[in-house]
Amino acid sequence: MTENLPQATGYPAILAAIKARIQSGRVRAVLAANREMLRLYYSIGLDLRHRLETGTWGSGIVDQLSRDLAQAFPDMSGFSPGNLRRMRRLVDAYPLKDKDLEIWSRLVAKSEPSGEMYPIPADLPDLPWGHLIDLIAKVTDHPIRAWYAGAAIEHGWSRDVLGLQIASRLHEREGKAITNFARTLPAPQSDLAQAATRDPFTFDFLTLTARANEREVEDKLVAHVAQFLLALGKGFAFVGRQVRLEVGEREYFLDLLFYHLHLRCFVVIELKNGSFQPEYTGKLNFYLSAVDEQMKRPGDHPTIGLILCRSKDRLTAEYALRGMSQPIGIADWQAALTERLPDDLKGSLPTPAELESELGTEESDS
Repeated sequence: MTENLPQATGYPAILAAIKARIQSGRVRAVLAANREMLRLYYSIGLDLRHRLETGTWGSGIVDQLSRDLAQAFPDMSGFSPGNLRRMRRLVDAYPLKDKDLEIWSRLVAKSEPSGEMYPIPADLPDLPWGHLIDLIAKVTDHPIRAWYAGAAIEHGWSRDVLGLQIASRLHEREGKAITNFARTLPAPQSDLAQAATRDPFTFDFLTLTARANEREVEDKLVAHVAQFLLALGKGFAFVGRQVRLEVGEREYFLDLLFYHLHLRCFVVIELKNGSFQPEYTGKLNFYLSAVDEQMKRPGDHPTIGLILCRSKDRLTAEYALRGMSQPIGIADWQAALTERLPDDLKGSLPTPAELESELGTEESDS
């Protein structure tokens, strides 16, 4: 109990203020909204950081506050010592600036406890608490953290998927394929198409032997289509594999055919289990012309092609694209991501079964 422990300077008043803010939030039912829960957590983190840094409180006060809040609000969770320390780290990661700092200073200076909420910084992303604490723990660079936060909000990533994208360093791969989109597509379609590429594409859910051929790789990608679509990025819708085209008196088969919902175009993917060869672009250029002629509907944009290889020489790829009239991108693909991670990250990624379960839950909730 509080009365049996040494009293920290100003502690009873701050405890009363925090209780008032919690009660005020409950009355207004703000804790049901994620933004208001973050506002509450941020205000508690501000109190902790200010008092601990100024020496007003000792480090043991976190455990004291946790016990007192649990006693005052027994039906609420989230006030464990560990979570209170995360609230302080939230403030360290997203500090108040300028006008908001002045507002906070005036509220702290009030002599009477108040349930009034502190301001929160404008750059604090509106993500679930678990997402935020993972972002803070795993990404130290603020601009990169903001990139992942924006992508998680835009794409609706679960917490596990966010961790997977961070571990695979998606921010370094997105939009990096070698393409001729700037020359073959009008703006802004060319920019949007470039942003939809990655290099390399990571298919970490694949388990391949050294002798695996392209058909085996294709079989496994289609067998795990949910993870495959996640690896490709938002907007890809699977149309089919080995899609038949008839041109003249011959028939041809596309490895993988997708439709991109945002780009509003078909995407043909040619999958190669070896290094890039210049002749691949000529064949794909032909396929794209045929798809545009036979499958493209009114309102669709020109079909895009992607050649995914195990490796490529950048200069060779650039030369191969120079004479192509159709929009084509060239990128690497990699499997078994966990084999390439540092030891301290191995085992931290969700399994394919966990990803499928997560994706199934998201679909059922939508």
